[in-house]
Amino acid sequence: MPVLTTDAESETGIPKSLSNELLSETMEEIEHTCPQPRLTLTAPAPFADETSCQCQAPHEKLTIAQARLGTPVDRPVRVYADGIFDLFHSGHARALMQAKTLFPNSYLLVGVCSDDLTHKFKGFTVMNETERYEALRHCRYVDEVIRDAPWTLTPEFLEKHKIDFVAHDDIPYSSAGSDDVYKHIKEAGMFVPTQRTEGISTSDIITRIVRDYDVYARRNLQRGYTAKELNVSFINEKKYRFQNQVDKMKEKVKNVEEKSKEFVNKVEEKSHDLIQKWEEKSREFIGNFLELFGPDGAWVCIYIIPGIMSAFYLLSLRALAIVSLCFSCGRLGC
Repeated sequence: MPVLTTDAESETGIPKSLSNELLSETMEEIEHTCPQPRLTLTAPAPFADETSCQCQAPHEKLTIAQARLGTPVDRPVRVYADGIFDLFHSGHARALMQAKTLFPNSYLLVGVCSDDLTHKFKGFTVMNETERYEALRHCRYVDEVIRDAPWTLTPEFLEKHKIDFVAHDDIPYSSAGSDDVYKHIKEAGMFVPTQRTEGISTSDIITRIVRDYDVYARRNLQRGYTAKELNVSFINEKKYRFQNQVDKMKEKVKNVEEKSKEFVNKVEEKSHDLIQKWEEKSREFIGNFLELFGPDGAWVCIYIIPGIMSAFYLLSLRALAIVSLCFSCGRLGC
């Protein structure tokens, strides 16, 4: 047995050469215990400090081509995406969806920067860090959330979380005195680009709110918020409340106009129906009248013609009587 010296020993008391051999043999037998992607969406994604990767197996470096082919087969590819994620919107969700689907078997870690870092390097946020953390936990594409993520990714951070690749849009992100905070990640072959969603961003949403500030201030006053909560001056509060009253009156007038139009339309419809019915009844009345009083009408046949026949019959009888009398007296035509 060789004599062990302090210089030749590791911190555990095992010779360095022997320690390396034992470590190599042991690592070959150790299986990966990296967390697997979420299979259920009935609970929010965990925080990294609650379920950190304690896998002892060697975390071999992968190329993008290897990862896209589905290797390694014994563990998921750990993809990292970071950001501020203020006013979480569909553009954020689509970027995370792209990061999640970069490779056949991906485990998506999302880093969210704290308020202190964000306010220092980017500016004030609408949502505080706790709200932003929680928003990310409830995104279906996220497997794990890293709170208080660093502004610039260090080798120690990448090693600690066993990150294989970093996903972000390919536009150089200048910040913290750097032309591109992802430059060293790109040079290391660990950067995978995603596409930005046009037409939606946190800045766009804030711009809309600032542009229509009066509208939203009046809206929230109507919903019970105080002027103090909205940071609205006394004069502006009275102005907004007056405008709200004017809008209510306009709405009432509009409703009255709409109801009046509905009433007029109903009257017109009923008038049309009445006229149509009257026309039908008048045709029927005229037809009945003609049947009774026309040249071939029933009234003529029943009353007029029999009357004429009776008169003719009476005249005939009278004529016969006169003729008879004339013959009796011997004078014709008297």
